[in-house]
Amino acid sequence: MSIAHNGSVIDPALMEALVAQARREDSLAELTARELEVLAVMAEGRSNLGIATRLVITEGAVEKHVRSILSKLNLPATEADHRRVLAVLTFLGAR
Repeated sequence: MSIAHNGSVIDPALMEALVAQARREDSLAELTARELEVLAVMAEGRSNLGIATRLVITEGAVEKHVRSILSKLNLPATEADHRRVLAVLTFLGAR
């Protein structure tokens, strides 16, 4: 299809990147304020204990929030991927 026939001039790779960005932002929008705080501190490279100390919550609460974050970002457990890294990349990519 050509532009003269109402075609598109948007590069398919650009369109794919825009759609992926929108999905990331939608996923992050599902997180609670506390989950976003946990994810932000996780992005600093902190362990669960480090996150708990920074946010003045228990390690158990951090673990619960991390599980929820991974679930809401649709990052299922696999042997090939490190879900915490993928969650941080999603967070940083949306900023």
